[in-house]
Amino acid sequence: MSEDRGAKSANIFDVARLAGVSHQTVSRVLNDLPNVRPATRARVEQAIAQLRYSPSPAARALVTRRTRTIGLVTPGTADFGPTSIAMHFNVAARAERYSVDAVTSPDPDPAAVRTVIEGLLRQRVDAIVLVVNHIGVLEVVRGLELSVPVVAAAATQRRHPNLVSIDQYRGARAAVRHLAELGHRRILHLAGPPSNPDSLERLRGWRDELTAQGLVAIEPRHGDWSAASGFEIGASLDLGGAGGGDGDAGGAGDAAVFVANDHMAIGLVSALRSRGLRVPDDVSVVGFDDVPEAPFLLPPLTTVRQDFQALGELIMQKVLLAVEEPHELTEDTPIATHLIVRESTRAAGPPTP
Repeated sequence: MSEDRGAKSANIFDVARLAGVSHQTVSRVLNDLPNVRPATRARVEQAIAQLRYSPSPAARALVTRRTRTIGLVTPGTADFGPTSIAMHFNVAARAERYSVDAVTSPDPDPAAVRTVIEGLLRQRVDAIVLVVNHIGVLEVVRGLELSVPVVAAAATQRRHPNLVSIDQYRGARAAVRHLAELGHRRILHLAGPPSNPDSLERLRGWRDELTAQGLVAIEPRHGDWSAASGFEIGASLDLGGAGGGDGDAGGAGDAAVFVANDHMAIGLVSALRSRGLRVPDDVSVVGFDDVPEAPFLLPPLTTVRQDFQALGELIMQKVLLAVEEPHELTEDTPIATHLIVRESTRAAGPPTP
């Protein structure tokens, strides 16, 4: 009898009848959800095997009202941070048997973001994940009434159960503290875009650590995360005595630059070399991200490492809670960064001959 049912393409109700459970219980087993007794799960799995039942994604969605698909909205850039977050989130989602429908939002314009999100909702995603690179995006999302939970990866001073982040602020403070402890008194900052949340938190950390060290904050320069912008700014950056500029502080070996990402730091180091300056003999440089190339630069780059794998996994944990147990959502402490000291920084003082 079971073979006949199998030959006629058994459905979820056939499985439920054979196992002596409700179709909702079968659905929970199929989706590997909690709160199913081991003995019950075993009966359902046996019935599935006996009937050779293999539900289509559409049929599963009809019964569970879920598609086990997550919409991922990423910025329309190839920057290291957002692409790394997206990659590790995809890995974490696959480990939980979810698929990811990824789209890019070309800009933070409210209409563009709304259009992207509405397109995902038409695909009946179970949740939406945002990788935020503009402070305006969060405000756009707050103004939308959505039928599914939203989890955002965004660096911000404001905590929220649906927000996750890496601690950009403390990472920046660690970088500046390292330079101050080496004796540098003129610590410049090559910042990222002024509308980017990560850039703003690193800028805030730079300012606050300078204040804590009793140092003066010189107006930062803003790049666009690219090595080209780092080179362009580095070609004219006033480094005081080290750079031959008109600055009133520091001399050769006393200047340092905290750069908001490694790619701009790569451009900056190249520009300094073209000016006849050596890193770190004349200028110490610290980056941010710890890109794969950082240990192999000349000199190897001191930088702040971000744990993008941990962030991707945390985002997925948030999604699972938001979908399954929304009352269990709590605010999370931002993931810690780690200062990686290499050879692009040295103690302040006269350069070696």
